[in-house]
Amino acid sequence: MTKAELIDKISSGVKLSKADAAKALDSTLNSIKGALKKGQKVALVGFGTFSVVKRKARKGRNPQTGAVISIPAAKVPKFKAGKTFKEAIK
Repeated sequence: MTKAELIDKISSGVKLSKADAAKALDSTLNSIKGALKKGQKVALVGFGTFSVVKRKARKGRNPQTGAVISIPAAKVPKFKAGKTFKEAIK
């Protein structure tokens, strides 16, 4: 499903215009991104939890040359599906 298809589903599901549904979706996504950027967790009961984890620096290999490369440490987003969400898609 694309973002446009999701906006269509939202607008038809709650009787909003597509423009209003797009604004609502963008606002929701921006709020989640903002919280993660601050290092906060976002828990949506029945859906799941978004968080940020620190990945350590490590060594890797260039698959073309086999040369050892250094992969720097990074903060990466993580999503853990909630129990209700997992059960709904079984």
